[in-house]
Order: sequence, then structure tokens, then C-alpha cells
Amino acid sequence: MSNTISHTNSIDPKGIIIAFSVIALWCASLVFLLSFNLNWSNPITYLGVLVQTHLYTGLFITSHDAMHGLVSKNKKLNHTIGWFTAILFSYNFYWKLFPKHHEHHKYVATDKDPDYHHSDNFFLWYFSFIKQYVSIWQILLMAVTFNILKLFLPTENLIIFWMLPAVLATFQLFYFGTYRPHMGESENIHHSKTQSKNHIWAFLSCYFFGYHFEHHDSPGTPWWRLWRLKD
Repeated sequence: MSNTISHTNSIDPKGIIIAFSVIALWCASLVFLLSFNLNWSNPITYLGVLVQTHLYTGLFITSHDAMHGLVSKNKKLNHTIGWFTAILFSYNFYWKLFPKHHEHHKYVATDKDPDYHHSDNFFLWYFSFIKQYVSIWQILLMAVTFNILKLFLPTENLIIFWMLPAVLATFQLFYFGTYRPHMGESENIHHSKTQSKNHIWAFLSCYFFGYHFEHHDSPGTPWWRLWRLKD
């Protein structure tokens, strides 16, 4: 873990600007889509789901970077942004995620790794992964928020553009950030695989976290610089 803080001296203000850009884009997209005249024959409906899913993933990746101290050198600001982006992603609790993620790095692909499952079965592993992070409080808070918002906004829009993308983003994060990198055997010190070099696909698939060996090898590199580590 010697690389954990190797790049933090030069992240400000870019890390903060990028974090707030992700938040702003998520908010702007959501506001537009919640007032959008939903029409299943309009391709914007499907594009909106994809864009919002990707931005939800961006919220989580921002929170993840904050767990590594990579949004700002200012610890209070760094953790505040991480906490806020986690809350926006279906009321995830940053300080619950924080220790589990560092356990993942410390005990990667072992029984002590909360993200790992001994089976390579996608669905068994996914449900094991979700059980580690989803709590009854999240479900209750989402339910309360949904019932308040539907008094003012179209119910179908809320389901399609607010709730569905959040669920799809969990699959995106799990598949590209956990399942593919850690399934099977990996004969390297980080027990992690990595995507082939393709920066456009790496960004679209999961904000460069398909370059997963590189992330474990240099956890002090923010997501927006991971591509630089790819051979």
C-alpha cells in the first residue's frame, strides 16, 4: 500500500472540480429526465437511462476516490464530498463503505475480503456483494423519498430515471469493478485482472476501473488518472 498517497499532492483543485462536475451533471440530467415526457418510442428515453446509470456510477466512483483521500487534500472537504455522493447514490452510508473498502484492498480475494465470493457464479457473488452494502435503512429512506417525490413528479419517471439507473449502476460497478477483475485465478500480487488498453471503453464501462490491477497497484491514483498507468 505504499502508493496510497503518492499522487495526492497534486489533486487540488482538479479533484474537487471533477467531483462537483459529476454531481452537477447527475443533478442536471435527473431534473431534465424527471420532467421529460416519457415516450417508449423516443430513443431519448433509453439514452436517458444509460446516461443516468453512468452518472450514478460516477457518484460512487467519486465516493470511492474520497475513501482513498483523492478528491481533496483537505480531509474534511474530501470526506464531506465522499459522504454526499454516497448519499445521492440511494442513501449509501460513506462511513459504512469506508472500512469495508479498505478491507477489500488489504485482504483482496480472500475470505476476509467483503467484496469477494469463493464462487465465480455471477448471481451468487452479486447478491453476496449487495448484502454487504445494502441496509434496511437505505430501503426505508428510498421508500420515504419516493413517496414524497411522487406527490410532485410523475411516478413512471421516478421509477425509470431515478430508481432503475441506481439498480443498473450496481450491476455496472459490480461487473466491471469486482466480478471481472477478481474472478478466477490471478497470478499477481494483487490478485486482480485488468481490461485491455482502450481508454474510451474503459471510461464508458466504469470510469477506468476496469484497469483494476493498476488501481490496486496504485490506490493513490484518482480515477481520472488511472489511464496513465496503463502500459
